[in-house]
Order: sequence, then structure tokens, then C-alpha cells
Amino acid sequence: MSIKTKILISVIGVGIAVIAHLSLIDNKSLEYTEAGLKRSLVTFGVSRGLNGVISVVQGTEVAVEPVGIGMTFAPGQILDPVNDLVERFSTIVLIAGTAFGVQRVVLEVTSAQVFSGLLTISLILALCMLWFGHRVSPMIRHSIYKLFAVILIVRFAVPAIAIGGELFYQQFLEPQYQESSEQLQLTTDQLRDIQQETTPEARESEQDRSFFESARELYRSATDTLDFQQQLDNFKAAAETISEHAIRLMVVFVFQTIVVPLVSIWLVVKGIQGVIRLKSGNHTVS
Repeated sequence: MSIKTKILISVIGVGIAVIAHLSLIDNKSLEYTEAGLKRSLVTFGVSRGLNGVISVVQGTEVAVEPVGIGMTFAPGQILDPVNDLVERFSTIVLIAGTAFGVQRVVLEVTSAQVFSGLLTISLILALCMLWFGHRVSPMIRHSIYKLFAVILIVRFAVPAIAIGGELFYQQFLEPQYQESSEQLQLTTDQLRDIQQETTPEARESEQDRSFFESARELYRSATDTLDFQQQLDNFKAAAETISEHAIRLMVVFVFQTIVVPLVSIWLVVKGIQGVIRLKSGNHTVS
């Protein structure tokens, strides 16, 4: 290996050590992790609020008296399957929030000075082998190279996963997250308004009704009958909106906290295995 190549490798190694001690990547990865954790907590709050509103709406009864025949309906029961979906959605968001919390703890561990110190020590040993390794047996020399490579991967793997996951979110998932979150919040407000409109009011007793009051009650019953179909349509539309955007948000969190990290961890493991399996005879540094 030429002197220029050794100098270049040495400069890159020193730069890596400086980056590790300055925590430049660590700070950015922690910032991204906090942003993801905040998103999951906000979404979890929206999902629990939506679940509570649906539960209230499901128990709301509407009295309808077509042609004088009293009938009572609970149109909110249309949302029963959606309520089950929202509960599962809340669970997934909670798991996503937990994943962000675990990621934050691991980041704090790997960014600790002890890891940076181990990286610096292994780098010094590796550079010594690079410049003066001809005096040491190839087995020891390449073991030190492997040790440095493994520590380097462990030190920067989690920050890289955090930054990569957030960049993937910003590039592909953020518009979907923003739209679906707003739609779920809007639907929650709409359901709350519908529930307040359909809450039965206190009616006067038969003894207290005059002829005109009875006529007014008959007119109101006829109007309620006409409005009942509109209420059903509103609930059906809300059910469709909730189903669509809850699933879309689940996709967002599953990708950022499960798919992307698992693929990244798989690549990290494969990288470490590849470093460990390297044979000393295949890479001789002189």
C-alpha cells in the first residue's frame, strides 16, 4: 500500500474519531427521534379521543315517530367495526411511540463517551497496524482491523438508522401523515357535533300538551324521520374516512418504526458478519 493511501486512510480515521467525540451525528439523530416520538404521542392522543367520541356516539339513541308509530334507533352502531379498528390503530401507534423511546435510549448509550473512547483506542491500534504492522503477525493485525470495524459499525449504526428513518419519512410519508392526521381530527370534531345534535331533548308530558303543541310535535317527528337517513349517511361517511386514514397512518408508523429499522438492522448484522468472516490472507496490508 502506498504512502498516499495510508495518509488518506489515516485522515479519514481521525475525522471519524472527531465526529464521534463532537456528537454531531448523535445530536441530529436525537432530534429526529424526538420528532418521531412527538408525532406518535400526538397521534395516540387523536386516536384515543376518536375512540372516546365513537363510544359515546354508539350509545346515542334517536327517537323517530313515522305516522305516529314510535321507533328508537342507534345509528352510531354503524361505527362499531370502525371502533375496533381505531383501538388496534391506537395499539400500533403506542408500539411506535415505544419504539422511538427505545431508540432514544440506545442512542444515548451508543453516543456515550465510553463508546467514543473505545472507537478512538481501536482506531489508534488500527493505524499502528497500518503503519507498523509488518512487525506484527497477520492474524493479530487483521483482528485489530476487524475490532475497529465492528466498533465503528456499532457506534454509528443506531444514529444512521434514526437519521435514515426520518429522511425516509420526510421524503415519502410526511404528506400522508399530515393529511390523515388532519382528517381524523376533523372527523372527530364532526362526530362530536353529530352526537350533540342527536342527543334527545326533554319532551313535555301528554297532559301538558295543547293541540298546537301536539301538532308541532307531529311536525317535528316527521322532520326527524326525514333527517334520520341523513344521519345514517353522515355516520357511514365518517366510518369510511376513519377507516381509510387510520390505515394510512398505521402504514406510516409501521414503515418508520418497524420496516425501515428492521431492514437497517439486517444490513448492520450482515455487515458485522462480513467483517468477522474476512480472512486474513485475503487482505494483506503492507
